[in-house]
Parts: sequence; structure tokens; C-alpha cells
Amino acid sequence: MKTLKFKLYQHNRNRYLKLQINAAGVIYNHAIALHKRYYRMFKKHLNCAKLQAHIAKIRKRNQFWQSVGSQAVQDICQRIEKAYQLFFKHHKKGVRPPNFKKVRKYKSFTLKQAGYKFLGGNRIKIGSRVYQYWNSREIEGTVKTVTIKRTSLGELFMVVVVDSSELVIEVETSRIAGFDFGLKTFLTCSDGSKIESPQFLKQSINEITKASRKLSSKKKGSANREQARKHLVRKHEDVTNRRSDWFWKLAHKLIDKFDVLCFETLNLKGMQRLWGRKISDLAFREFLQILEWVAKKKGKQVVCIDRWYPSSKTCSCCGHVLESLELSVRVWRCPRVQFGKRPRLQCSLKYLCGGGIHR
Repeated sequence: MKTLKFKLYQHNRNRYLKLQINAAGVIYNHAIALHKRYYRMFKKHLNCAKLQAHIAKIRKRNQFWQSVGSQAVQDICQRIEKAYQLFFKHHKKGVRPPNFKKVRKYKSFTLKQAGYKFLGGNRIKIGSRVYQYWNSREIEGTVKTVTIKRTSLGELFMVVVVDSSELVIEVETSRIAGFDFGLKTFLTCSDGSKIESPQFLKQSINEITKASRKLSSKKKGSANREQARKHLVRKHEDVTNRRSDWFWKLAHKLIDKFDVLCFETLNLKGMQRLWGRKISDLAFREFLQILEWVAKKKGKQVVCIDRWYPSSKTCSCCGHVLESLELSVRVWRCPRVQFGKRPRLQCSLKYLCGGGIHR
């Protein structure tokens, strides 16, 4: 499965797609209300099939709801069903049930087998209207779903999921490297090299703070407030785009240099509770997702080491494991080394290193 994202051309007819997204938001809120009412009355969970049949009856009498395709309505019910199943399974871990959403903040609707048709070139027919998009790459494979998304700035994107058969490439294991994620240094490689993060949010925090203050000073509902809101959204999008561009370039650079890349599985949510905004600025999880995608495309391998594996306590030369190690200790000497019989070796905190002195 592969996901492709295309931006739609700005045109007056795009307002019909925005109306469909608004209608999807109204249907979503109505379905949530039905779930809550059904549970209050019968103390049971509303079945997805019953919900779809009920909304189909109401949709025949409501012209505004008919602007959304029938398969998009079914997808809304299925998404609510998945959210409730996730809540029933993990409610003890703090997972909350789906709740109401503001219609103007509702983002997307999804079409599966019907409701769209690619006309060739850069044109797609959704419903009875034809739209154009930036054809940045060819769509190869069988199209599974087409999703129309609306950003906070009102721009429209088309997300296409295709089922493509990719060639299986044998992974060479001649170049292996281990990487450690840190707050001061973004990545520390087992060969001793370090990669510093630009911290794009930290660079733009003053501009974002100034834009946020201007937004809070505007009168609610005014045109000036809407203009200030869009200005703030553009500042955040600029940070996101610069970070994503740096991640993609770094991922291609590391994949071209190594065949197997090893990372430690971290509790990023716990780290975010301790260090907050800095963990969000580094966005290590997003980088791993990009790295795995690039590695799969180029026939390389990304290995995730269990977080409880004692990589910091293990000697990189002989495999000896220390009983205890304080967090402040960055370099330690292996107790198995017999001075006088062989040269002194310092054991690094990084795993998968080839011995010698590493910091």
C-alpha cells in the first residue's frame, strides 16, 4: 500500500467540495449524538450496520446530506465504530471515546469504490464535477481510496491510497550502524558522528508568539481575526514544512550510507511529559516513519531495539553487562579489561560499535 498526496487547483468550484466536507461534519456529529442517546436508553453500543441504515433513511429526506456520497457516509460510520472499539479496548489507558467536532474544523471525507473517476492527465471527477490537481507523480497501481482533505487555511488536497506491487530487494548487511536519540544531539551514530537538529520551532518561536498575541487581541467573528488566524497557521505550517524537508533529506542521506540502521524504542509520550515542547520540536517519531518508508523503497532495513535492552550497560567489545549505571555517566571502562596484557579500551554507551574509544 502506498499513499500519494496531491494539491487541488484553486477554483470557484472547490466550494462544492468544501460543502461536502461540511455535510460530512454534520453527519458525523449526528452519528455521535445517536450513539450517546442509544447508550443512555438501552445501555448498549449502537451497531455500525444499524447506524448506517438509519442515516441512509434520513439522507433520502435531506438534500444537504445527499451532497456527500453514500460511500463517504459509510466510511464516517466505520470510523466512529473503530474509535469506539479502540475506546472499549484501551479506556483504562486514558483513551477517550469520539466526541463532537466543529463543522468548520471538520477536515475530510473518503470515497472507496465509487463516487470518483480519474479522467487522465491531472483531472478527476468527483460526483458530477471535474477538478484539477497538481500531478506531481504518476499514480501506479490499483486505487483503493480517495480522500479529500481541507487544511486550516482552506486549501484542498487529494490523498490517494494505491495497492502497488513493489520489487523485493535483498538487503546487504555490510554496512550496519546504531543510532541514539538525544535532547542535546538529535542523533549520535555508532561511528562517532553526530547530527544536530536545527530545532525549527525554537527558531520561529518569537514570530509565532507575536502572531498568537495579535490573534488574541482581535475581536471574535471579525475579518481581522480571521486574517490573524490564517497568519498564525502559516507560521506553524512553515515550521512543519521546513522540518519535514530536513527529515526527508536526512533519511535519504542515512539510507544511502548504511544498509541496516538500528534505533532504540523510546517512550516518547513520557519524554514529552518531562521535556514538553523540545520533544515535539525534535519530532523523532515522524523522522522514524519517514526513514522506514525510504528504507523500504530502497531495499534497506530499519531495526528497532527494545527499550529494556541494556544497550548502555553492555560492553561493545566483549559483551559484559554492568549491574548498575547512573544516567550522568557517559563513558565507562570495562572491568574485564586486564591492564598490562592488552591495551586499555573504553566501552561506549552506544551499542553496535566496533570497539575502541567512543564518546
